[in-house]
This record gives sequence, C-alpha cells and structure tokens, in this order.
Amino acid sequence: MADRINSYKELRVYQNARDAAMKVFELTKRFPKEEKYSLVDQMRRSSRSVCANIAEAWRKRRYEGAFISKLSDSETEACETQVWIEFAWRCKYLDEEEMKTLDGAYDHILAQLVTMIDSPKKWLVHAKK
Repeated sequence: MADRINSYKELRVYQNARDAAMKVFELTKRFPKEEKYSLVDQMRRSSRSVCANIAEAWRKRRYEGAFISKLSDSETEACETQVWIEFAWRCKYLDEEEMKTLDGAYDHILAQLVTMIDSPKKWLVHAKK
C-alpha cells in the first residue's frame, strides 16, 4: 500500500483533512467579527495543523517513533478542531447539520489516523540493503 504512494498529498487522510479544513475556512467566514481572533482563528489553526502534521509525519517515515508522534499530533489537532466545532454550534454560528457533517468528517479522519498509528510498519521507509 505505502510503496504506491509517493507523496503525503496522495494519502486519503491528508485529502480528507485538507477538504475539512477548507470547509472550516469557508464556514468561519460568516462568523461574527468579534470571533475573528478567537474562535475563527482557533478553528482554522487546528484544522490546518491536522494537515501539516500529516505532511511532517510522512517525511519522518524513516523513524517509527517520530512517524507515530507526528500522527499523534495530527490526531490531537483533529480532536481539538472537534471541540471548536462544538463551541461554534453551541454559539449558533453553525447549524446542526453543518456541525454533524464537520464532526463526522473529523471522526473519519481520526479513524484513519488511528489505523496508521496502529500499523506504522507498512508506512515506514526501509533502508535498501
């Protein structure tokens, strides 16, 4: 599986995280101005960080511990994004359907990350002898 993927951009988890982050970006454009430097900033940063940590993990595939650590960071950021999504819904900046869709997208991303964390060896770069 991993030997057919040449870039983190080809990973489904990265693509899903990128798409979710772009959805967060679009939805937060309509949030109240007073949230610009608080909730909007937090949601955008954490959602983008999911993607950045996946990319960093991809480049650390020579070292199992480092690879898992960066995926774990990505997992943490995805969960943080879910917290901000809940706050946005509770503040009535997102409707229930938007909240459920985004939260579900991050549940799926989390499941993908956990699968990679649980089976890191198939993703690692192995030195050629």
